[in-house]
Amino acid sequence: MQIKIIASENGPYLVEVDGRVRYALCRCGGSNNKPFCDGTHKRVGFKASQHVIELQ
Repeated sequence: MQIKIIASENGPYLVEVDGRVRYALCRCGGSNNKPFCDGTHKRVGFKASQHVIELQ
């Protein structure tokens, strides 16, 4: 099983398992559905760079 956590540019953390996105987790702190992303980052102008962490 391959797991990646992708901090998407200006968006949520994406948890990917075996090449398929399973969860989108709030990274901006503004979601009304924490810990999950509800798209608030777009409305509040959240800015952050992309990073990828691969777990084995």
